[in-house]
Amino acid sequence: MRYFLELAYRGAPFHGWQVQPGVVTVQSTIEDALAKLVRRPVPIVGAGRTDAGVNARTMVAHLDLPDGFPADDRFLRSLNSICGRDIAFRSITPVAPDAHARFDATERSYRYFVHTAKNPFLGPLSWQAPATLDFDAMNKAAATLLGRRDFTSFSKLHTDVKTNICDLRAARWIPIDGERWYFEIVADRFLRNMVRAVVGTLVDVGRGKLDCAGLADIVAAKDRCAAGTSMPPEPLFLWDVKYQ
Repeated sequence: MRYFLELAYRGAPFHGWQVQPGVVTVQSTIEDALAKLVRRPVPIVGAGRTDAGVNARTMVAHLDLPDGFPADDRFLRSLNSICGRDIAFRSITPVAPDAHARFDATERSYRYFVHTAKNPFLGPLSWQAPATLDFDAMNKAAATLLGRRDFTSFSKLHTDVKTNICDLRAARWIPIDGERWYFEIVADRFLRNMVRAVVGTLVDVGRGKLDCAGLADIVAAKDRCAAGTSMPPEPLFLWDVKYQ
């Protein structure tokens, strides 16, 4: 039986989502826990591959369990207990045998949190931005990125993807209160490091170092060196994953 597992996690203790030799990742931690409960290896496939330090408010992964295995609330409680405080499992749902957590996802959204006044209670899950940051200018620039286009300039180099084309459906800075904002970005797919590079480039706009015409030149260059710096990972959250 195939299932979709919905979970959330804090990224700081892990070296990203994907299994890597010699380090602790979210995927390896879950697979170790599943092996203890099911008493055999249980590979999982996530809807995305968050980088080291990046959080997930919502992540979906698929896994196959033996027929008749009790994938119930008790099973979820056991997973939550074994995996510790930094991973929280919310639900497990039976799906079609060919359902795929990554390839069947139609939309993903991320949020990047910032604050403009010193606040000891927000870090490191929010980046302290300059108080003079021009969010109106950043929103105008963000709007020019919408649509289906090549985002090579915002992608980590030497990745294994076949294309750098993404359909960007939303990109906007949204105020929470007078001192806190978040950047919401929605697309059918994302490239490695893409969100943090986009945010870093928009921050250059907000600081007056870049305008919309310059941002268009960066996109056209298809060169990671042309874009802004990659922002810290801790304020970034994989916010939602949608399916048909």
